[in-house]
Amino acid sequence: MAVQESNSPVSLEAKSPFDLRVDLGKDVAETDVRSALATGDMGFLHSFTTGSTLDGPGVRVVAWTTGCMWRCLYCHNPDTWTMRNGVPVSVARATEQLRKYRYGLKVMSGGLTISGGEPLMQDRFVVKLFQVAKAMGIHTALDTNGYYGDRLSDAELDTIDLVLLDIKAWDDARHRELTGREPGPTREFARRLAARRRPISLRFVLVPGQTDDPAGIAEIARFSASLGNVERVDVLPFHQMGRYKWGKLGIEYKLESVEPPTAALVEQALAIFRAEGLKAY
Repeated sequence: MAVQESNSPVSLEAKSPFDLRVDLGKDVAETDVRSALATGDMGFLHSFTTGSTLDGPGVRVVAWTTGCMWRCLYCHNPDTWTMRNGVPVSVARATEQLRKYRYGLKVMSGGLTISGGEPLMQDRFVVKLFQVAKAMGIHTALDTNGYYGDRLSDAELDTIDLVLLDIKAWDDARHRELTGREPGPTREFARRLAARRRPISLRFVLVPGQTDDPAGIAEIARFSASLGNVERVDVLPFHQMGRYKWGKLGIEYKLESVEPPTAALVEQALAIFRAEGLKAY
């Protein structure tokens, strides 16, 4: 049975990815979810947001997918962990949505970014949406933790103009504590992108008491510099904007008392990356 596209009155467009969205695909049977994931004809989206200047070059449309295999302690969108919290959306509908913005995106030197959640949990849908975007002449960017990077063929990687790669921590034990998963697949994906000379924009979330160890940051900086394809590094200060979602979803939030990093701490992290010759912001 094919997954039926949602008739939900909830708009795909959202003012912010911080909107709490749950159970929008709850009526989709598990067998239909599996079918959608296998074919990529249907995806599950939290929302589309427009006007982003933080998710790749220029002004961008961002498609936020649902489903994630990681459980980051500082995740600001835990409602995207569950696939069926998203709206079932056909490739045709997503294409229609994107077509509305194609001329503006070109004028503003922007493009389409697919983020999440973790987009590569829906790798076939992501591939099809990027193929559509490329056919429109739209720049493509993938925001990913890289854990499922091996799901993409070399040819599919070539439809992605930029990978926004999230590296959470260097130490294996710390990485497991932060995300629940090993860091090895992320590093392997980074090396594969380097071998194919596919551009990376590295994203590193600076969390006081969790990811602010200078030695750990230095390891990430050295690794990133060694790749030769990291065009920039964005040090993203931890914030509490998504904290309310944890409470609404009944999930224990362990970083309740953590304050955002000071300007001095951010500058220290930036200096470590810059010392390796990287452009860090």
